[in-house]
Amino acid sequence: MKKLRVGDPLEEKTDIGPLATEQILNDLDEQVKVSVASGAKILTGGHRLKFDGALARGNFYEPTVLADIPKEAPAYRDELFGPVASLFRVSTIDEAIALANATTFGLGSAAWTNDLKEQAEFMDELEAGCVFINGMVASDPRLPFGGVKHSGYGRELSYFGIREFVNIKTVWVK
Repeated sequence: MKKLRVGDPLEEKTDIGPLATEQILNDLDEQVKVSVASGAKILTGGHRLKFDGALARGNFYEPTVLADIPKEAPAYRDELFGPVASLFRVSTIDEAIALANATTFGLGSAAWTNDLKEQAEFMDELEAGCVFINGMVASDPRLPFGGVKHSGYGRELSYFGIREFVNIKTVWVK
C-alpha cells in the first residue's frame, strides 16, 4: 500500500486517484479516525494526503491499512468508500464467513481457496449479491451485478439487469 502512486487518474503511472467529492473524503477520514479511537491500529496511511507539508488540492486520501479493528469501529461494520483496507485474522472458514456476514451491507465478496468444499461453502454462506472465488469482484456485462441487505435492490448488467429497466404490461381480453 505504501508503494501505490496517488495522483492524477489520467496519468498511466497513477494507482489511486482522488475520491469523487469532498464529502466522501471527509466521511472516510472520520470513519478512520473513529475506528482508531475505538482501538484499531494504523499500519500505514490514515490521513488526507499532503504534498510538501500542505494538504493536496483535490480529494486525495492516503492508501491505508487498519488492523486489530474492534467490533464497534466503523471499519468493522461499515462500507469504507476509499483506499482503506481492513485487515482481520481468523482461524477457520466459519469465522471468516461470520466476519464477512457481520454487516448490514452485502454488495460483493471474494474468497481464495482451491478446496472445492470450501468454495461451495463460501458460495452458499456468504451474504452478498456477488461471490467471486479466486478473483476480485468485478463488473462484467455478461454477469448480473448488485447487492443484498443495505447494498441495494435489483441487478444491473446481463439478461437480469436489462429486465430491471422494463415494465411488463399484461393485457387480458375476454
